[in-house]
Amino acid sequence: MRILAAGDEFVRTGLLADAVAAELAEAPEISRLDLPWPVEPFGPVGGVNEASGTEEQVIEALQGAEAAVTQMAPFTEKVFAAAPGLRLVSVCRGGPVNVDLKAATAAGVAVTFAPGRNAAAAAEFAVGMILAALRRIPGSSAELLRDGAWRGDLYAYDNAGVELENATVGLVGYGAIGARVARVLVAFGARVLVSDPYADPAQVRADGAEPTGLDDLLRRSTAVSLHARLTEETQGLIDADRLALLPHGAVLVNTARGGLLDYAPLPEALRSGRLGALALDVYDVEPPPADWALRDAPNVIATPHLAGCSRQTAERAARIVAAEVGRYSRGEAQAHLANPDVLER
Repeated sequence: MRILAAGDEFVRTGLLADAVAAELAEAPEISRLDLPWPVEPFGPVGGVNEASGTEEQVIEALQGAEAAVTQMAPFTEKVFAAAPGLRLVSVCRGGPVNVDLKAATAAGVAVTFAPGRNAAAAAEFAVGMILAALRRIPGSSAELLRDGAWRGDLYAYDNAGVELENATVGLVGYGAIGARVARVLVAFGARVLVSDPYADPAQVRADGAEPTGLDDLLRRSTAVSLHARLTEETQGLIDADRLALLPHGAVLVNTARGGLLDYAPLPEALRSGRLGALALDVYDVEPPPADWALRDAPNVIATPHLAGCSRQTAERAARIVAAEVGRYSRGEAQAHLANPDVLER
């Protein structure tokens, strides 16, 4: 079987190729394509979002391939039309946003994805952001190293940080990442509230957390961490009205999707003290523009979309997509099929 391994600078082509070879009883013929993400940002390509490389590159590399494993390569209507022998595209992301699912289904190509590949990394990062914001770690470190400022005033009672133990932390969204965050916070001794209309309340309670509504969560939480999917329902979920529900000085963390926040009220909320700190790993525009209003706002922690980035995430993603190729080669059902209608074909 001929397989395309289209890797990038994170999930490397070699990782994909080695994982696929380990899954198959007979050595496959593997063609390789190296894509420039994340050294070069992803973007829309041929009607799909968040892709890296060109349709022409993928078409050339796909010649004769029956299956493809990738993270970022664009699989568009044009690509499927040029690869009539293709039957499986396995994408090592939480959702195959770089694949035209309608065109794949029409072409009889199964598309799989890799849920949970970065859950451990993202959960650890979110907890780190909560701790960093509550205890003023990045700001005080930068002031000491950059300015030589020994901020003794931060030891004053009114300026002191807040412990996680006995703090109330609200989690908005309770998928694979949110549930991991909850269990870690409970181990710290925090009281954890969860708002997710799709979560099983019994499971939330079993994890040591309390299910509740979003407005109640916001009113009661010292820190709020966002873990919801971005949908029409959750776009701008935390807006000015909901920010006003937070206790004065509360911390807000977003490592999920930039679109969950309405950014307009955030600078003033920070300057007024309504928000004690804001920790962001995702943004409505990535990267933020030079005139980004939050650059000059106080108590902002900003990282460049790193929450899911770990070596283990890349290795796990390669294994997940390779396992789907193994299932295909053995005639087994795919574990994470994004376009089940393709089975009718």
